Amino acid sequence: GPALSIRANPSKFNSSFLNHLPVERRVPWCEEGYYLSERPSFTLDPLFHAGAYYVQEPSSMFLSHALHSLCDLSGSLRVLDLCASPGGKSTLIQSAISSESLLISNEVIRSRVGVLCDNLTRWGADNVVVTHNDARDFAALEDFFDIIVVDAPCSGSGLYRKEPEAINEWSSQHVLHCAARQKRILADVMPSLAPGGMLIYSTC
Repeated sequence: GPALSIRANPSKFNSSFLNHLPVERRVPWCEEGYYLSERPSFTLDPLFHAGAYYVQEPSSMFLSHALHSLCDLSGSLRVLDLCASPGGKSTLIQSAISSESLLISNEVIRSRVGVLCDNLTRWGADNVVVTHNDARDFAALEDFFDIIVVDAPCSGSGLYRKEPEAINEWSSQHVLHCAARQKRILADVMPSLAPGGMLIYSTC
């Protein structure tokens, strides 16, 4: 089956916690990432509810490598996670940036804002603001963000391994629709990227 992995919360995680989890090995591209040999019952684990770690796919943790390789994270940064729910990338970004930095964690789909708030609250950071806006709303903040992360909504082909029934949803029309939407999202948010800023774009 697919690899199961967690990413530790550096502000809460303690190396002794690793004895309590079925840790197999590290994730090479993320310092806080660990592969697990089996799936523990996360819902019964107080460490999970306390936000000591986040359950996340290893591929999603590659953002950590991108941020540390491409950006100077030591200063006071303004960061936008544009398509943020359920919060995996936002919690990763929050751990990577300094406490003086600001993270705007945005989700356009109203029904998904709640789970984003829950996950960021559990992570426990005071330099994050959750917003529920369309990409075009951020154009008002001209040249504002040093880093913008866009994990764009896509055609879902990345889900096939986990959800084989997702293959039935695929059509070339759907792909074209998604491509157009992605272009619009990028065009809408670009004015808010500061000169010399970094845009990190991904789809599943």
